[in-house]
Amino acid sequence: MGSVLIYLLTACGVWFTIRLKGLQIRRFFHMFTILKSSRKSSTHGISSFQALCTSLAARVGTGNLMGVAVAISLGGAGAVFWMWVIALLGMATAFAESALGQLYKERDSNGNFRGGPAYYMSKGLNNKKLAVTFSLCLFFGYGFVFSAVQANSITSAFNGSYGFNPLYTGMAITFAAAFIVMGGLKNIARFAELTVPFMGLLYILVCLTVIWLNIEKVPMVINDIFASAFGLKEAGSGLVGAAIVQGVKRGLYSNEAGMGSAPNAAAAAEPFPPHPVSQGYIQMVAVFFDTIVICSCTAILILLFKDTGSDAQGIQLTQQALAHQVGPWGADFITVAILLFAFTSIVANFAYADNNLKYLKMDNFQGRWFLRIGFLLMLVFGSVATLPEVIALADLSTGLMTIVNVSALFMLSKVVVKITKDYHQQHDKGELPTYKPDEQEHQRLNLTKGIWQKD
Repeated sequence: MGSVLIYLLTACGVWFTIRLKGLQIRRFFHMFTILKSSRKSSTHGISSFQALCTSLAARVGTGNLMGVAVAISLGGAGAVFWMWVIALLGMATAFAESALGQLYKERDSNGNFRGGPAYYMSKGLNNKKLAVTFSLCLFFGYGFVFSAVQANSITSAFNGSYGFNPLYTGMAITFAAAFIVMGGLKNIARFAELTVPFMGLLYILVCLTVIWLNIEKVPMVINDIFASAFGLKEAGSGLVGAAIVQGVKRGLYSNEAGMGSAPNAAAAAEPFPPHPVSQGYIQMVAVFFDTIVICSCTAILILLFKDTGSDAQGIQLTQQALAHQVGPWGADFITVAILLFAFTSIVANFAYADNNLKYLKMDNFQGRWFLRIGFLLMLVFGSVATLPEVIALADLSTGLMTIVNVSALFMLSKVVVKITKDYHQQHDKGELPTYKPDEQEHQRLNLTKGIWQKD
């Protein structure tokens, strides 16, 4: 399943990069322009900035600290270059799926916006079976399993660093998560808006300080990355294949582009400019920040350390790399970073599962409480369990979810191209891009009444 996903997601990134004419490079700075006005919201939707932080909360997890270390251990420095390449391609995929999620959104019984892959499969492709299949996979993966894995990584880190009992740590995590998720998506979005910028910027600041202190070594590190990526180093050509596989895998699993998770957050936003494409741009920022910025910081930190002869792997490699530069508190800082990164992933995962209750006919009192109780119990279970079998189920769930979502994206690529063209035509004329489909387009695309065109 893993190799199929690598080929499928890479093909999807290449396809949308070509169809959108390299939009992620040509209009790279435009996505930051939109970010300036991303805090506007309404009673019906969260702000674009909150949607960005919610998707980043899910994207930025232990993989940014541990996964990068594993990729470098197995694929060498060259893995970092291929991680960058796949992130650039993934930006186009993230743009497409998030714009579609925003385009086909609906209002729930409380008047709040909901949307995502299940919605564009049901309306855009008129395929409810596909929508239900996707929702089941996402509900199982994000509602129960992935958060248990994140809880396990937190309790393991605190047990290893401080000897804390995993059960007690797990219960503390569960109570904190319960307090946040009981308030629904808006509460989760507010939490993400406060914590994600803080934790991300603090981690980047520490890494940049280390890089600045070792600035004379950085050109050698960058040279090592490029030389290893293409097998230009002596006796290094055999590692090229491993570098490509590990870099691509790390990039794909870190930025989540194409997996169908981020569109759930993107669809809940009140976009500004008021056009579905603006959410595509906002979610491109998330991929850039997650993989190009945070993963790169971890990678350079590790590559500055790897010649010291340490045989540490995984999160211990990241901890030792920082401790080597700043002293013993570096290992503690990484432990706290894991807590913040993994905990924000936990609450964002709940938001994604909650968003798909409708297609499972569970968007009611009983369904919401079933999700809440099951979600919280799995956090306790994940805190104390060893999870190889559950992780295998999670991988299967993610695989099916991704295959279904990417298939839908390919089939809806004409719609993505059309609305993107509409946005840029208005923007290039100096107008504020506003999506105003006429009645014919409304019917042809099967859009929800009262969202983009008032009844």
